[in-house]
Amino acid sequence: MTSSLTPRNEGNLPALSAPPLIRLDAYVAEDGSTVVNGHLLEMGGTRPPNEAILDAIAMFARTLGAPVAATVIDRSVLQVARLRVYPDGSSRTIADEEDLPPGRERTAAEEEAFPPLARVERIIQHAQRGELHAASVLASALREHLTLRRGAEDELSLEARAIEAYLAYQRGDYMLSTVLALTVARIRCRTDLNRAAPEVARATAAWQRLTDDGQVATRGQELLHMWEHLATEGIPLEPSHQAMARAVRSRLERGPRSLPAPATAPAVTAGQGPIAPEDTPLSPTRRGIRRFTRRPGRSAGPQS
Repeated sequence: MTSSLTPRNEGNLPALSAPPLIRLDAYVAEDGSTVVNGHLLEMGGTRPPNEAILDAIAMFARTLGAPVAATVIDRSVLQVARLRVYPDGSSRTIADEEDLPPGRERTAAEEEAFPPLARVERIIQHAQRGELHAASVLASALREHLTLRRGAEDELSLEARAIEAYLAYQRGDYMLSTVLALTVARIRCRTDLNRAAPEVARATAAWQRLTDDGQVATRGQELLHMWEHLATEGIPLEPSHQAMARAVRSRLERGPRSLPAPATAPAVTAGQGPIAPEDTPLSPTRRGIRRFTRRPGRSAGPQS
């Protein structure tokens, strides 16, 4: 039972200073769309994202009868906030060094409770219903948290980024799709050449839809470097991939302006390479962030 895991005070009540039993995750997109543990919250047009997040996490805390930890990625302000939310609805923000270190056991337990694959299935369900915005926000949330927790080169992080790129393509946002797919291809070219060609092909497919001359030239040169790198390394390319590589070269050669190719190809050599726009660094949390700090009894969510 949960109570056997919950530290108690002398009155047999949950101790507010008890260490959290679980860490949740939340995400605020640039447009204010809000996700908690892989579920898009219905905002109703009136509730600010921070209040909706605190209410949702407080429900978990009341159910457990113990404090709950949460990591909030807020893209609207480019910040990561780490929280403690208590059963009485109160909350406080903490600094990174105050947070419990993830550790392999804690990470495994969190992902067992809220498995990434189940979140992917939910994303697919939204996409199949034609709810591409919801699917895209959920994919962004999954990719951001996996990248924060596991790193950009982790297999799950790459898969989430690839899904996000596909959804951007389906929405007609070819620039974002190209950037996301290029990031996956860039990492594959650096870490796993045998799996790189399909990713370069997906990035090429999105790039072919671009119309901005500058982006066509800049992104196209990186793609061309990738195709040439795969050929130089002796990676066998399917006929369709060879045709894509030729198409990239041909489009660049007949473009309205010719940009000189760099002397080296940083995207496929050692090192991190260029930072993608979707990976704009987030500021670390600070103690006492007002929008995530709430006194007892301030929860606007349903009480249990």
